[in-house]
Amino acid sequence: MPFCCQCGCQVGDADQYCAKCGGRQRGTPVGKDLAAGFSPRTASILCYIPWVGWIAAIVVLASNTFRGNRTVRFHAFQGLYLFVAGLIVKWVFAPLNFFERGPHFHLAGLLELAIFALWIFMIVKTSQEQVVSLPIIGELAEKSLAE
Repeated sequence: MPFCCQCGCQVGDADQYCAKCGGRQRGTPVGKDLAAGFSPRTASILCYIPWVGWIAAIVVLASNTFRGNRTVRFHAFQGLYLFVAGLIVKWVFAPLNFFERGPHFHLAGLLELAIFALWIFMIVKTSQEQVVSLPIIGELAEKSLAE
């Protein structure tokens, strides 16, 4: 039976903390890696899911599982930047349509449709294990990957 590394009291084999002093025991996992169960392909695809892919991208970037995988990290950064582009369209261009009078060109609606089409396109290409770098967003992802 092991002993506590701080106070010397006996602890169980599976105990993460000492019952007496509350100290963390050696050899116990500090935290669970949320992306540990995903394959690189699945993790890359999840980064492009419309409107919620940013959560998967942050999990991928924060996980130790994909820390050394440049392709998955590229998809995570590109998925994040694509989400940010969607936010810019929704928060900057959509309110501009409110101020236009008469028959007008719905630029914000077309841009939102284009962002959605890019999400779907990237899901298809990533599921085929092809790395596609989008024009501006891909360059930003490459720069973020290099840092």
